[in-house]
Amino acid sequence: MGLVGGLIGFAVGQPTPTEAGIVQMREANAKRDVQQIIQLTEMARETGGQLSPILLAIKQDSDAGRTPEASQVHQWQQTMRQLTEQFDNPPSGMTATNVARGGLRSAVEQGALAVDSVALAVTSPAPARKNQLALATRQAVLASVTWSIAAAQLDQINIDAGRGHQHVYLASALR
Repeated sequence: MGLVGGLIGFAVGQPTPTEAGIVQMREANAKRDVQQIIQLTEMARETGGQLSPILLAIKQDSDAGRTPEASQVHQWQQTMRQLTEQFDNPPSGMTATNVARGGLRSAVEQGALAVDSVALAVTSPAPARKNQLALATRQAVLASVTWSIAAAQLDQINIDAGRGHQHVYLASALR
């Protein structure tokens, strides 16, 4: 009798084929997500390394009342196009990873808008320039804040994936 009860308990405790498929799918998604987290973290480090000096220069120039050279602004625009393009056609990941990627993308797009505002200021008459550069600075600061929020999310998904803290914050002088 005990043997029959044990066999019934064993049979009832086994996952159904559907449950087993769901478990396998979740495991595969988790493995795929870890790869995406690794790739996104590497991309964020490289992107932040290029984005931070641009945003910082916008703020410093504006604070000093300087207008950057048109050639410098053109170079910034090229860099921002490249940074923005890398977020085109993102892979589908787990929600937390998608949130981090979306936040980083939004920060880069806001940074690109700041650079475009500087480009507009460079070609504007002197009286309008100061206000346009102030607007660009506000956009650069917002890009930095958005990046910080996304970087915190990226840090958390790295922790959740067992990779420990991964800090990819921008220059703090932007606040």
